Amino acid sequence: MRISHARAIAPFLLASSVLSGCVTTSSTGDAPLNQGNWPLCSAIGGLAGGGLGAIESSTWAAGGAAAGAVIGGLICYAQDGDEDGDGVFDRRDRCPGTPSGTPVQHNGCPLKVYPSTPELPEPAPVEAVRVELDVKFDFDKSVVKEDAQNDIRSLADFMKQYPQTTTTVEGHTDAIGTDAYNQGLSERRANAVRDVLVNQHGIDSSRVSTVGYGEARPVADNETESGRAINRRVEAEVEARPQ
Repeated sequence: MRISHARAIAPFLLASSVLSGCVTTSSTGDAPLNQGNWPLCSAIGGLAGGGLGAIESSTWAAGGAAAGAVIGGLICYAQDGDEDGDGVFDRRDRCPGTPSGTPVQHNGCPLKVYPSTPELPEPAPVEAVRVELDVKFDFDKSVVKEDAQNDIRSLADFMKQYPQTTTTVEGHTDAIGTDAYNQGLSERRANAVRDVLVNQHGIDSSRVSTVGYGEARPVADNETESGRAINRRVEAEVEARPQ
């Protein structure tokens, strides 16, 4: 009687043993089986169970086939493989067949890739725009000469282009004469240029101030006539920083 029971369960044990080994290898022999191919496991289990049951009798063959199919399907379904190799077991993989190397979420679906914000180049530093005026005068004179008019007009046009600008007109002399006389002469020269800017070119008087430095700030040698001619001057500078 014990022998009979052993023979009765032998096909099922053998079928289970065959399927346990089978589920570790796919039909190509190089990849783990998973839940997606449980029908194949059922078919193999049915064949194995039926063949082993036939050793006993034709009745056992039918029962063994049915039992093998059920056991094969369950064993294969219970396997938790990773068919697409994305690191997420097939049981939880909502996106099977993900291309190799694709970053995935916890559910096996590809991570969303958002376009990166392009880096904007740093704006170039804004350089100030500067206009300089240098008007020369005859000896002991404060009358603006005709050849200086174009330079003064250019300064006025620049100030009109940049209405936020102001300027200080600076008067200078050579070293001939007393300090007091040269101080007054330098102031008269500065006021003469200012009058041209305001009265002839329409620059608001509040935007133009004057100062006289007398002979205190020479730019050339006062011992020579050419040097003294350079020192008899009026200078002005306007700087605008574009917005």
